[in-house]
Amino acid sequence: MAVIGYARVSTSGQSLEVQLDQLQAAGCERLYQEKISGADSARPELAIMLDYVRQNDVVVVCKLDRLARSTKHLLEIVEVLEGKGVALRILNINLDTGTPTGKMMLTMLAAIGQFEREMMLERQRDGIAKAKEEGKYKGRKATARAKSGEVANLLVEGKTKEAIAAELGIGIASVYRISKDLKAT
Repeated sequence: MAVIGYARVSTSGQSLEVQLDQLQAAGCERLYQEKISGADSARPELAIMLDYVRQNDVVVVCKLDRLARSTKHLLEIVEVLEGKGVALRILNINLDTGTPTGKMMLTMLAAIGQFEREMMLERQRDGIAKAKEEGKYKGRKATARAKSGEVANLLVEGKTKEAIAAELGIGIASVYRISKDLKAT
């Protein structure tokens, strides 16, 4: 049995230190960590961790929102873990899916969390609409997608995704996303 920790923050400017300290205090022997948006479908460390875990292991996260981006996503992750005989512990709410009560509570909390996120996004959209009406909204800065042509050229040249991200000043997740989009087209 291994105790495995997963930590994630949404942006490169945020620190993983607090989560890593909590996971080590919880007895995690192996840690997976990412600085990537929860909305991003490409979360390589999460995928590696899910592939790594074995029967009777325990996956530990500090908070539910660090693991999954929606109720559906959480339930998919839990299904993978259950299929491998792996339990999930969430530290801030002292929840353990190794028990029937823990499984039920996890499903309920995920639904509440998704509702809360949707309400926040609705308030954000309302605020942006109001700012646009008042002429105060300038919009987002140009995104990494605007650099997709440059990413494509550098990929063809054989550069690594990490090197491309550093050269263009964009996140590695953006390079992976652009690469995936290019393959799909």
